[in-house]
Order: sequence, then structure tokens, then C-alpha cells
Amino acid sequence: MSWLDDAADDDIEFDESSVRVRPNPKANRPRTKRRPAHADARIARVLGVDRGRYTVLVDEDGPDERRVLATRARELRKQPIVNGDRARVVGDLSGAEGTLGRIVGIEERTSLLRRSADDTDQVERVIVANADQMLIVVAAADPEPRERLVDRYLVAALDAGIRPLLVVTKTDLADPAEFLSHFDGVDLRVFTSGRDEMPLDRIGEALAGHSTVFVGHSGVGKSTLVNALTGSERATGHVNEVTGRGRHTSSSAVSLRYRGPAGSGWVIDTPGVRSFGLGHVDPANVLAAFTDLAEVAEECPRGCTHLPDAPDCAIIEAVESGRLGPGAIARVDSLQRLLTTFQSIQRSRLEG
Repeated sequence: MSWLDDAADDDIEFDESSVRVRPNPKANRPRTKRRPAHADARIARVLGVDRGRYTVLVDEDGPDERRVLATRARELRKQPIVNGDRARVVGDLSGAEGTLGRIVGIEERTSLLRRSADDTDQVERVIVANADQMLIVVAAADPEPRERLVDRYLVAALDAGIRPLLVVTKTDLADPAEFLSHFDGVDLRVFTSGRDEMPLDRIGEALAGHSTVFVGHSGVGKSTLVNALTGSERATGHVNEVTGRGRHTSSSAVSLRYRGPAGSGWVIDTPGVRSFGLGHVDPANVLAAFTDLAEVAEECPRGCTHLPDAPDCAIIEAVESGRLGPGAIARVDSLQRLLTTFQSIQRSRLEG
């Protein structure tokens, strides 16, 4: 007879109620990529960004319009959120002191203005979203205007699908005629402003119904113009007498509402910059910023580089014949410098 009694086994009962199972903190809940739908999210305009906190405008132009402070959801930590964005916001949206909403999504953008540290840097810095105009502010003197910097602004604007405008300030200090001749033939609306004559109504007409980003070199009077148009109190600065450089008075971009006889609009003031890298720009859009030269380029042979050694280049021939006027020489030089830069960037990327 076997020592193992099958009949006895059938009667044995095991009690496992006292067994302790240590939970696995990493596997308590199954992971999922599904996110809440946030059907109750409100659409709000991003007005400012400060150390991880976002000022947004809820119920824009509505009876309950209010500013709300918000943070971003964890799933958006790698997505840039900038002025002009249309954000989906949930949480406490009362706007009361001490409350905080949460940005859970960004609506599709109609435009995106970007720049890089320099032309070789492929890391883009997003400046503003959903703007449809760029107001370039330069001074006639103190500091001296830089045609090539304005050319870069024009390239960035047209690459982003944004209409460029130009304001020349401090015309009481110098005549801007020679500087403006650089842009003869360019589809660019120009305003001039002096100490005793600031055309706020005419500029305001251009701002009404639009979202306009203001850009410019430090010290050109950009913040002064913004204050006059919006009634804000953005800090203004001066130009260093030794270096001729302006002091950065705007440390971050901010959206301000313009209200005038022609209607209302949005002004986005940005920090002054001394350089504007175009490492992110499509090289095909560079020529488009030079409106008059782009028209002539239609006569060029296919594949023309428009550089000084390009055979049968219609642009070079038009300049040599005087067809484009005296100011065209400097404009072609500026175009060729930009094209040469992009050619070098493309070559280095292919070799790398």
C-alpha cells in the first residue's frame, strides 16, 4: 500500500487568506496611451509666458472675457507654447487670485514665426504663432539702420506666410531716403515716425483686424511705439553712446490689445534682437523676399543660382544695364550673400 492516500488528498483544504502579496508599484495599473478627451476644454489665447506659467485670455471678446493663469499638461512638455497660440484649457478658469488652469492642447496654427541663433543652427526658436503681419521697426539713426537685418526679417516673414510692414523711427535725426531706396520695388508698406510726428492713426489702421508681431533691433523705439499704440507701460531704453547698441528693455514677448478708430487688433511685442538666423528657412523662399528681383528671376535659365558666377543670370544682367535702378546693386549683393550662406549650409549638411 502506498504511503500516499489518494482518498485522503481529496479532503485536504488549504487556506491562503493569510498570505501577504507585495504589490508591484510599477504594474498596479496597465499603461495606456489614451488621454482624456477634455470635452469641457475652453479655447483661450496665450498672451504671455513667464517661468512655466501662461497667461491666457478666456472668452475673448465675449461678455465674460477674463485673464487666467495656467500651466501646461505633462503630455505637452516637449511642445513649445508661445504668444498667439490658441490653447485648450481646463481646470479652474475663474481667473480668481490663487487659481490655476491647465493647458491640455494647442489648436492648429495658421502661421509660425521662427528664428535660429545663426544660419547654421537647425534648432529653431519659435517666436509667435498665428500672426498674420510683421511690423519691422528700424531707426533712421541712433542706431544706424541695417538693410541686411531687414532683408532677413522679410525672408522670415514671407517664409512663414506673414505680411511684412516697415516703420522707420527717429526721422527727426536723419533722412531715411537713402536707407529706404534699398527697398525700391519691394511690396512693402512703409511708415515714417519722428519725435513730433508719430502716425499712430495710420499705423493703427494697418493693425485693426490683424495679429501683428513687432520686431526690431534694440534701441530703435519699438517699445515706445507699442506703448503709444496700446496704452501699455512697456519699459523703454536708450542707446549706448560708445557702442551704438540699444539696451534690451523687453525681456519676453507679450500680446497687447490695440483699440482705435479703425477697430481692434493684437500687438505682440518681442525682445529686441541684433541678429536673426535663418537656419530653419526653406532656401526657395529667400528670393521671394526680394519682390522686384524675383520678377526678373523668371527670365533666368532653369537652375540659375543668381550668384555672381551664374551664367546668363537675368538679375545680374538687369543690374549691369541699369534696368533696376541705382539701389539694386546693394539689394542684389544682399540677396547673393543670403544665397551663398544657404548654399554653404546645404553643402555642409550633405558632407556631414
